[in-house]
Amino acid sequence: MELSTEVTDGLQLSGDSAHIPDSVFGALVESVCDDLLNRENGGELQIDKFGSVDKASLKEAYAALMTFSLECAKNNADSSNISSVLEDCKFTTERIKTFTNIFLEKKSHIQALLGSVSHNPPHIVDVDWRLDYYIKNNHVDKVNQPTYLITLKTEECGQQDTKDVQFACTMEQLQDLVGKLKDATKSLEKASQM
Repeated sequence: MELSTEVTDGLQLSGDSAHIPDSVFGALVESVCDDLLNRENGGELQIDKFGSVDKASLKEAYAALMTFSLECAKNNADSSNISSVLEDCKFTTERIKTFTNIFLEKKSHIQALLGSVSHNPPHIVDVDWRLDYYIKNNHVDKVNQPTYLITLKTEECGQQDTKDVQFACTMEQLQDLVGKLKDATKSLEKASQM
């Protein structure tokens, strides 16, 4: 798991009991995990509930713990992975245990949330086409060229209604499109066999 220097510095700060007291650390980790799962809060740190802790240190530690929690969930980190990173950031064994217990309890929920955030391209569910024959246009008296009007019906992940994507193409362009789709299909079949 790779973390930026800002995150590593923030983790070292949150592991330092001189900046983040032991009495505040557990509540801070709880707040991080709860804010990740609570969309209504928007990930805003409620500074008032942490007493007289330096606000700048608290914000830096909060951001680092938030990023670290997301990375751990993304990489499906177990307690040994988490412990090794936190030991490198000079956490005490008690703080490592506190973070690990709180995080692992909520890890599956955070992973489910991360899974729902991804962007999936729309799926083509149907195709309609029509052949038009242009005899002439505004620029040239005689065109005499067939044109295909294609309508792709697409469906977004998790939505019922379909959207139309329309385009026009010549015979050559349509043949090129079909060739590229066949190549993509073959590539997917090869990738799925590995």
